[in-house]
Amino acid sequence: MADLDRRFLVHPHQRGDRNDRVVIVRGQGSTVWDAHGNELIDATGGGNWLSQVGHGRRELADAAAEQISTLEYYTGFFDYSNDKAVQLAARLNALSPEGIDRVFFTSGGSDSVESAIKSARLYHNRRGEPDRTWILARRFGYHGASYGSGTATGFDMMQTYVGPNLPNVEKLSPVWPYRTEMYGGLDVTDALIKELEETIERVGAGNIAAMIGEPVMAGGGVHTPPEDYWPRVREVLTRNGILLIADEVVTGFGRTGAWFDSVRRGMRPDMITVAKGITSGYVPLGGLLMSDAIAEVVTSNEGFFHGYTYAGHPVACAVALANLDIIEKEGLVDRSLVVGDWFRDALAPAKDLPQVGDVRVEGATVGIELVVSKQTKEPMGIPFVAEGVADEVRRNHNVIIRPYGNVMVMSPPLVIDEHEVRRVAEATIEVLSRLGADGKVAPK
Repeated sequence: MADLDRRFLVHPHQRGDRNDRVVIVRGQGSTVWDAHGNELIDATGGGNWLSQVGHGRRELADAAAEQISTLEYYTGFFDYSNDKAVQLAARLNALSPEGIDRVFFTSGGSDSVESAIKSARLYHNRRGEPDRTWILARRFGYHGASYGSGTATGFDMMQTYVGPNLPNVEKLSPVWPYRTEMYGGLDVTDALIKELEETIERVGAGNIAAMIGEPVMAGGGVHTPPEDYWPRVREVLTRNGILLIADEVVTGFGRTGAWFDSVRRGMRPDMITVAKGITSGYVPLGGLLMSDAIAEVVTSNEGFFHGYTYAGHPVACAVALANLDIIEKEGLVDRSLVVGDWFRDALAPAKDLPQVGDVRVEGATVGIELVVSKQTKEPMGIPFVAEGVADEVRRNHNVIIRPYGNVMVMSPPLVIDEHEVRRVAEATIEVLSRLGADGKVAPK
């Protein structure tokens, strides 16, 4: 199976220096099995932060089968719709923050961000401000891999060697409270608000359409902002007529302990991008949620000439409805916070390891930052050091965690139990105890 994979598949984010393949063939709850029959704990939520209800849920298979046998597909373009898309739109309206009233369905997170960028620019254009085309994003924010969303993404490799990027995108500093040295001795929020205001002055408020940001930075290393960060950002943007897009592709639907994390962060967004947890990954689906005010403007006059073939796909929407039922019925939003408590307790010994600089937990999401020295907080900059740790954890302990540069990330299904959390933590701590300042894991 691995040979066939290497021969015929091109993987997302594939690198030429890695020839290993892990072919997953089955899943149940928080456990998956590979093609060799190895049983592994999935501490990554399907590898991409999304398996909220766990693997192998019969309810979701039944919802898909029933919908396929009733209506497998019909377009949502123009005047057409389907009952499941309508029902899901209404359900999302009931769950979403106050002032978020409409949904435009997409095929996934990148599409949702792409749609948000286009909508923000179109909104201002139709209101008589065509110069408002700039998008503010943040370094190390992750917003997707398509043309617009990939330009907004704050990782350089996303834009390297691919020619001109989407014009008029400005990157701000990330919110990394652990790295206080980045902010010139200022309070973290004070420094970032100063930078934001200076950027708006330099670019020109009348040229900026929107700012996009994750409530909690996920791919950037699981960084939770100070409590006053988003409220103060919102105030600055409002004062300057700039829209705020909350990228909740990762944080939405319980991942960090709320249906929508932007609410408790005080973001008060004008638009919200979603995907991943909306179906727990069982079928592809995403969406752009927006206010009535924005929806009325972007669909006015000649209309919103934008869309995806599978937008509002009836099977995806039926699965999403069943998935939301499970999240609600089983209390998985609140359970995410319980899972976080289990991780805090089980990972406490990791804080004493010499190469662990910080352990961050936000709901059922964990980031463990690797450093050369606890005293200097110098990040372990050895290329892909976390990959070596993740490989060792999987090969020696049958546990899957995910590497992000010098940060180890965990985002398990919200149904993971306490025993499994402890196994994940113990496996990770055992391997990290063998990690040296040179970035190498000593033999066991």
